Amino acid sequence: MENELINEGGFKYIEKGEGKPIIILHGLMGGLSNFEGVTSYFPPKGYKVLIPELPLYSMPMLKTTVKNFAKYLKKFIDHKELEDVILLGNSLGGHIGLLHTKLYPSKVKALVITGSSGL
Repeated sequence: MENELINEGGFKYIEKGEGKPIIILHGLMGGLSNFEGVTSYFPPKGYKVLIPELPLYSMPMLKTTVKNFAKYLKKFIDHKELEDVILLGNSLGGHIGLLHTKLYPSKVKALVITGSSGL
């Protein structure tokens, strides 16, 4: 099953399923396709899986900070009108998830990190 990239509201992302939102945050060298297993496993169990493409290479270099990526994630969550999100971050994505949860805790239900920087 191939995941279709949605381009909407200034965001590029994959979205699969309906239900409780899980947002996957990829790492510096990670591609959205790395999470095919997640996008096929969780939707049948009542979760909406969203994988935003972080603007690692499209953002001006001096603005590519973890804090700016955390702000980008907040804008994405607001754009999708999500509540009680589960953040799952890998590597740099984990660092972004950590800072986002610290800065904007009201919309985060849970945080799962793997191989995260920033610990």
